[in-house]
Amino acid sequence: MKIIVCGAGQVGLQIAKHLSDERMDVIVIDKSSDLIKKVVDELDVSAVCGYASYPNVLERAGAHDADMIIAATLSDEVNMVTCQIAHSIFSIPRKIARIRSNFYLEENYSSFYRSDHLPIDEIISPEREIAEGLLKRLEVPVAFEATEFLDGSAVLIGLTLKEECAVLSTPLRQLSELFSTLNAIVVGIRRGNNLFVPDPEDELQPNDNIYIFSDKKDLSRTIEIFDKKSFIGKSIVILGMGAIGQNVARMLENRKNEGINVKVIEKSKDRAVEAAELLEKTVVLNGDGLDTEVLDEANVGLSDFFVALTDDDKTNLIACSKAKSFGCKFTMALINDPSLDKMIATMGIDSFISPKSITVSSILRHIRHGMVRSVYSLGDGEAEVLEFRVLESSPIAGKTLKDVDWPKDSLAGLLKKDAEVLVPRGNTRFETGDVLTVFCLRDDINKVENLFQVGVDFF
Repeated sequence: MKIIVCGAGQVGLQIAKHLSDERMDVIVIDKSSDLIKKVVDELDVSAVCGYASYPNVLERAGAHDADMIIAATLSDEVNMVTCQIAHSIFSIPRKIARIRSNFYLEENYSSFYRSDHLPIDEIISPEREIAEGLLKRLEVPVAFEATEFLDGSAVLIGLTLKEECAVLSTPLRQLSELFSTLNAIVVGIRRGNNLFVPDPEDELQPNDNIYIFSDKKDLSRTIEIFDKKSFIGKSIVILGMGAIGQNVARMLENRKNEGINVKVIEKSKDRAVEAAELLEKTVVLNGDGLDTEVLDEANVGLSDFFVALTDDDKTNLIACSKAKSFGCKFTMALINDPSLDKMIATMGIDSFISPKSITVSSILRHIRHGMVRSVYSLGDGEAEVLEFRVLESSPIAGKTLKDVDWPKDSLAGLLKKDAEVLVPRGNTRFETGDVLTVFCLRDDINKVENLFQVGVDFF
């Protein structure tokens, strides 16, 4: 597949890297010669320096025979025009645009994005998706990872096991027998730097980072089994009113009858004024989030959550560390640089959120083959969680779990049959209409996808 990626900033670079790793034919366009040099030096891709909305630049990038264009520059308007030109002049079949402004994303304007108006097939909004992912994470603050599947009826969570965990040194097969009524399954384990799919005889060890699929109804019980105590917070302080921070604050205000008290801190006076005009029920403080007096004024020490969402990783880490020392129950930092992940635990910070995984996952949903309904990328693309719908002509249809030739580095998660969510067993039969989640390492992704491919006669 030949894909043109417009924009070599953080989002575009992440997209290009992942697509290149999947051996796609990738061409990157950016107006900055420095960014183009960086792309060529770091990735196995082609690159063109110029404005993505210029027809001659798209032509140089090979737009005449491109299968897809992803317009991910910093300008919404440039992305829109680029998709229009890609459609009108080059007839590129699939067009994806990054849209940052909430005003373009209002539901009452959705008809604008149609082939007879503005031909954009899919819209991605990393800032909004990161905000949504962050709020899901806050619903399960004890987890370092939390994302929903199966139309919200299942949750993938990541937990770090402590020495006092009661289920250590117990084979996973035995855990399944002990908690036979629990709709939950351990699908992945990170031990040190090694991420692997566990066998039934594998035992959990202290400091393991484990990935668990749980029926949402059983989530609290699942967490308790692994010696974690969840809590529901009602007060939150947000540091940083950039696009992500504004989205988080707006979404919290839109949650009805939850009684959540929200305060925000913004260093820039202009942004603080903008936030105060935008938000109706949120207290906005103009000040430095690293200033002790400002943190005191925001009552950080009495807050349940402190979330640092500035565009500076180090500021986020230091601010979270200070908030924790003040007595805040739970702190989370936005971290763009993956090399800083290891500093989280040493600084006493509870969790972090990586824009990279969420952004890449949103793109993958639109380029995957077969009946892939959802994709979530883990780590540095080391593994993926995929959600498939079983169709009549899928190779897996009509087979039981034990009869499917699963790739060695993959594991079936939760299965949804009609409205019922369950852990598939050896004799569980996959039927048309079933929706299944699968955890798999990078090298086995294509093999897993092949199990769900539909025949030509389906179309």
